[in-house]
Amino acid sequence: MAEKPTGKKRVAILISGRGSNMVALIEAAKADDYPAAIVLVVSNRPDASGLSRAREAGIETAIVDHRQFGEDRAAFERAMDAQLRQHRIDLVCLAGFMRLFTPAFVRLWNGRMLNIHPALLPQFKGLHTHRRALEAGVKRHGATVHFVVPEMDSGPIVAQESVPVLEGDTEETLAHRVLEAEHRIYPQALRLVAEGRATFAPSNNREASH
Repeated sequence: MAEKPTGKKRVAILISGRGSNMVALIEAAKADDYPAAIVLVVSNRPDASGLSRAREAGIETAIVDHRQFGEDRAAFERAMDAQLRQHRIDLVCLAGFMRLFTPAFVRLWNGRMLNIHPALLPQFKGLHTHRRALEAGVKRHGATVHFVVPEMDSGPIVAQESVPVLEGDTEETLAHRVLEAEHRIYPQALRLVAEGRATFAPSNNREASH
C-alpha cells in the first residue's frame, strides 16, 4: 500500500466491537486536507466485527487479546504499546474500546490519546449513560470527546455536541441520536488535536520516544 502523505499525524484506533466511530474517522481521514492518517486499528477481541471493516478500508489491523494475559494488565499494556510504537503512532483514538488502562499506560500517551463518551461530561461518567439520562429526566444529552487521563472520563474536553431528549424516548432511540452526534464530533476533535489547536500537556507528562 502506498505511504500516506507526509505531514499527517499517524493515528491508531482501538476497538472492541463493531467500530462505528472508527468508520466515521476513517471516512473523514480520506479527505486530502485532513491532518491525520488512520494507519492502524487494534482490537483486544479477535472477533470484533470492526476489524473486517478496517481491512476492507485497506487499513492494517492487529489483535492484542487481553484474555491471553490473564490478570497481568501490565503485560497486556506492554504488548499494546509495542504495537503502537512499531507503527510509529502519533495519536491514539479509543472507539468503543472496553478496557480501562492503568495510570502508567495513560501517562505514556498523555496528551496523545482521545476517547469518546456517550454523555455530556462531566455528567454520567461510566456505563449505561442513556438509561441514567432518562432516569434523571434531563432535557439534553449528548457526546463528548476528551483527552484520556488516569481518572475515568475526566480528561480535558476537546469537543461536545448535545441532542434533545424527546418525550417517549427509549434507551435505543436516545442512543441512536447520540451516536449520530458522536460520528460528527470525533472527526472534528481529531482534526483539532492533529493540527495542534487542542493540546493537553500535564506537568508530569513524559513524552514517549518513537
